[in-house]
Amino acid sequence: MKPVTVTMTILAGALSLSAPAAHPQVPSFQDLPKVMDASMPRDEQISIALSAGPQDVVQDATVYVLGPKGLEIARQGTNGVSCLVDRHFVTPTETTIEPMCWDPEGSRTTLLVYLYGEDLRSKGASEADIKAAIDAGYKDGRFKAPAKPGLLYMLSTDNRLGPTPSGGTTHVRPHVMFYAPYMTAKDLGYGSDAPFLVQPGKPWATMIVFPDPNLKGTF
Repeated sequence: MKPVTVTMTILAGALSLSAPAAHPQVPSFQDLPKVMDASMPRDEQISIALSAGPQDVVQDATVYVLGPKGLEIARQGTNGVSCLVDRHFVTPTETTIEPMCWDPEGSRTTLLVYLYGEDLRSKGASEADIKAAIDAGYKDGRFKAPAKPGLLYMLSTDNRLGPTPSGGTTHVRPHVMFYAPYMTAKDLGYGSDAPFLVQPGKPWATMIVFPDPNLKGTF
């Protein structure tokens, strides 16, 4: 585990020095739209989506927006990265806003599951049916887990999760996520719940890392 830990720490520090893309239409978390659905203007979705990654990455990325028929390409990119505003893949909620940019490996694999899920949702499928269809897709080989290490950029200051138990929303600070297909707490030496492991045991499981803003220097 040591080499992985060192690599993650260095990369997290390096990312803390790379500014995410600007998005003037949505200047602060407090000004985010109340809900995330197909009625959100395309320009606003694009702006929020591009805020998820470093400028050098997102300037050539493909951008998806949520429309009446699911996620659709608003801008075709050239570097294999894909950016969108998610409303929580596992249990969609309109108050959740998660700007994210998948690297080429994530775009090739897990992103396809997001596109499929939103397509079914736009056709009126129930969440239970969508979950069953996605599970079946992994079993029959339609969907693949990431085959190599990679990054999901979530460096935006506009990450909002909701609803909370009190019915509100909570702000999540900028972070990155490393692909960890099928990984569980046991794989990390924990007995049950492992910190920073999201959706353990799933093909789309990830490890979340919050860059340390105090790290300086060139790596």
